[in-house]
Amino acid sequence: MYLSLVKSKIKSATLMTSRSCATVVLENVKPYNQIPGPRGPFGLGNLYQYIPGIGKYSFDALHESGQDKYEKYGPIVRETMVPGQDIVWLYDPNDIAAVLNDKTPGIYPSRRSHTALAKYRRDRPNVYRTAGLLATNGIEWWKIRSELQKGLSSPQSVRNFLPLTDKVTREFVASMNSTENDCVKDFMPAISSLNLELICLMAFDVRLDSFSDEQMKPNSLSSRLMESAEVTNQSILPTDQGFQLWKFFETPAYRKLRKAQEFMEKTAVELVSQKLLYFDEDQQKLASGRHRSRSLLEEYLRNPNLELHDIIGMAADLLLAGVHTSSYTTAFALYHLYLNPDAQDKLYQEACRILPDPWECQIEAAALNSEASYCRAVLKESLRLNPISIGVGRILNKDATLGGYHVPKGTVVVTQNLVSCRQERYFKNPTKFIPERWMRETKEDVNPYLVLPFGHGMRSCIARRMAEQNILVLLLRLI
Repeated sequence: MYLSLVKSKIKSATLMTSRSCATVVLENVKPYNQIPGPRGPFGLGNLYQYIPGIGKYSFDALHESGQDKYEKYGPIVRETMVPGQDIVWLYDPNDIAAVLNDKTPGIYPSRRSHTALAKYRRDRPNVYRTAGLLATNGIEWWKIRSELQKGLSSPQSVRNFLPLTDKVTREFVASMNSTENDCVKDFMPAISSLNLELICLMAFDVRLDSFSDEQMKPNSLSSRLMESAEVTNQSILPTDQGFQLWKFFETPAYRKLRKAQEFMEKTAVELVSQKLLYFDEDQQKLASGRHRSRSLLEEYLRNPNLELHDIIGMAADLLLAGVHTSSYTTAFALYHLYLNPDAQDKLYQEACRILPDPWECQIEAAALNSEASYCRAVLKESLRLNPISIGVGRILNKDATLGGYHVPKGTVVVTQNLVSCRQERYFKNPTKFIPERWMRETKEDVNPYLVLPFGHGMRSCIARRMAEQNILVLLLRLI
């Protein structure tokens, strides 16, 4: 009797203590409306600051506005774009981890992005079943992501494309060596043409000869595809933010996106249709052992869980997302190597070990995995300083405590990894290009939620391994 009474008192005391602790924690959490940040004049929103010629910010330089807001408001910022539309910017890697590690049962990671592209595709149900990987959320997104990633994300599938990647890249480097002028004024179109060629070869088993003189002309198929992808990507942020008047009538920004997408869609449909003409014949060869699957498209066409509408959407997504992302990444890596001749020399020595005779030797998968460690460090350090995006976007699936503030479910949160990766609190000599910080012998202790150029978790870039392989091969061949 006495023992049970003691246990009862201990239990009561424990409950009271835990409740009081919880109360203290809740009292220390500040409300959402106290998160610092710009609200615009009279609370009407800060969107005007992004209007060219009027505001001080630009959608083309979000890292600069991100740095400015960090200096003014600190590691968590609430920016009201227009009344009722907030973005919470996060700079602290612990807050970033809290958002990206959300494992709410039955809920998939969501984001608000490519909203105008989603409208374009939903208005065309004869071509698309969904808005595609970039714009779709929830179970609809997971149904197509889980099927499409089988051919695009698995290490073995990516390795199977290495011989073709190396062959085309060797042709590209040879074409650069044969140019009449020693100095190329703008290398971006050439890099983009290589990435377009690789995408079309891996996705459709089609050679466009994108870096030939004919295809480098302004009105060629390759040039128009690259231009359409760039126009679409430039239209995403202006149509995602603000009042989104394009939902009610066709604005100039939406018109640009529509026209660009119409051309990309037409090309995607033609490439898929071309493959369908010979698909049955290829299937017979595959069954007899006289043919191997040579493209992602063949893999997808054999998948009973994918409809033709899904495959056309994925083809359009690859053409849209795969060209300029890899091209800008490669360009920044070459830029940093130019500014750092010691790093360039170390990469050259490594390339010579892997390719003692660059015109005869092939890059083997084993060598790329185990012997190209410095090349991988160069790429990672370049992505630290100049990632593809400023950070990762999410819509909160549940209430969260971030930076000591309560942030409600449904809030749009965007991480500011680019800004954080240039801070001394997280990196030694943060603005310097030092690939050695990623080498095993001299590796720095880095929070894993700082450098996230391909996103994180289920929603990370579906073609990450493919993109990295293509860039590594080009760097080794070019150097």
